[in-house]
Amino acid sequence: MHRAVHAKTIEIEYRAMFSKQKYGELARFLRAHAKDLGRNDQRIWFFITPKKLVKVTHNITQRTAKVTLKLTRIGRGSHFEEIEFPIAEKVVGSAVKFFDALGLACYHEPKILRHNYLYKDVEVALKYSKTWGYHLELEVVVGSLKDKVRAEKKIRSVADELGVKLMTDKELRDFTGHIERTYMNPKHGSFIY
Repeated sequence: MHRAVHAKTIEIEYRAMFSKQKYGELARFLRAHAKDLGRNDQRIWFFITPKKLVKVTHNITQRTAKVTLKLTRIGRGSHFEEIEFPIAEKVVGSAVKFFDALGLACYHEPKILRHNYLYKDVEVALKYSKTWGYHLELEVVVGSLKDKVRAEKKIRSVADELGVKLMTDKELRDFTGHIERTYMNPKHGSFIY
């Protein structure tokens, strides 16, 4: 979630989906007990390959942008090696056109409402989007896969404390597969800032 320029990292990441009521409960709990890392609303364009994912992210809140290559797709394990670099906010449209010209399937999430917290050394992103509904991501960034088991233990402990059920790989594959089969592309949304 927060990384150095041109960073190559491994995210250990899990997701959970829940009701609007649970979202409100989690927001109250995290405001009271976690370190508030702030709002982080985004627009994201996802470009899909069979085994990898490219994202162009426009951070609406911070007025920044980046391109990220995830070397593993959602639902194929809890670890995601990433390579990312910042781009100027004013070139988001050009970046989207660049990846679109490669002929990759594109899915645009026009607005993701997101608030980041740090709780017991786990980054918790409390989110809402039209595609995913109310959900959160729990993440620990590691430098090596040898730290994966320890990171997963932390994440599972926090999820248990928050009272959320982590999605399985199959649930994630089924959900994202449904999105890919039924998505209606709004021609990548507006590039107006």
